[in-house]
Amino acid sequence: MRDEVDDLVEAWGRERGDLDLDPVEVFSRISRLSRHLDLARRDAFTAHGIESWEFDVLAALRRAGEPYELSPGRLLRETLVTSGTMTNRVDRLTDRGLVQRLPDPHDRRGVLVRLTVEGKAAVDGAFEALLAAEADLLADLPDEDRARLAGLLRQLLAPFS
Repeated sequence: MRDEVDDLVEAWGRERGDLDLDPVEVFSRISRLSRHLDLARRDAFTAHGIESWEFDVLAALRRAGEPYELSPGRLLRETLVTSGTMTNRVDRLTDRGLVQRLPDPHDRRGVLVRLTVEGKAAVDGAFEALLAAEADLLADLPDEDRARLAGLLRQLLAPFS
């Protein structure tokens, strides 16, 4: 089975046969899959009234387990954004009623960010829709190939962890 990346590699091979084009075969396909995944994520999140950045924050709170709350510092580590960005995001999510700020019972100066019932419903619905879309993207791969692909991608990402 040929795809557009094969055509691209073939053309570069004609023009620059002196170069090793193996990375193009891998990363051009990853890049194309990334575009499809971005579209699937956008559609899943939009259908549940949230944006990608909102999903990231809400999902971090949801994964924390009941009572679905984290300190702002922990949210920073979970979502890899700056402190100023997180403050802005929490403000906006609070305004939408998806999270609330509560005093930290263990630190008089601290606050906790907690998922509201509405926030939990939004993130759960978006996550279910995302999983369905991702399952569709993987539908043509047998289970053993999925497991092998996941392992190879894990290995490729390891130096960045």
